[in-house]
Amino acid sequence: MSRLSLLSNPLLLGFDEIERLIDRANKGAGDGYPPYNVERIPAANGAGELLRITLAVAGFTREDLEITLEDSQLTIRGKQHEEGEREFLYRGIAARQFARTFVLAEGIEVRSANLANGLLAIDLERPQPERLVRTIKIGDRKSQA
Repeated sequence: MSRLSLLSNPLLLGFDEIERLIDRANKGAGDGYPPYNVERIPAANGAGELLRITLAVAGFTREDLEITLEDSQLTIRGKQHEEGEREFLYRGIAARQFARTFVLAEGIEVRSANLANGLLAIDLERPQPERLVRTIKIGDRKSQA
């Protein structure tokens, strides 16, 4: 059984990679933990577009967090370590782990990552692409045969 795609219109040629990225992004949607923001930051001096992903990671240290970029997939993982010699009368703050994945568009670069006050901020930049205009010569079909 073939699957009907949003990008199956015959006028959209070569967009199968975008469809694959959409499928990948849908699989990366987790349980909503940790909460996050994605914001656009005004660029200065005509620089590329700046984006910031901020994750609320209270209780995690730098050593508990790992950020990886593979192909166009940015993955943030967190794992807190259990403290063995503690006896809790009530435990409302669980030591939990997470993995949050973002699929980045082509050309987006990770600039930095900072952890302060329980917020992990990852800065991204999308450089301004060069606008390229080409004139395509129209040939004579008889000469190509």
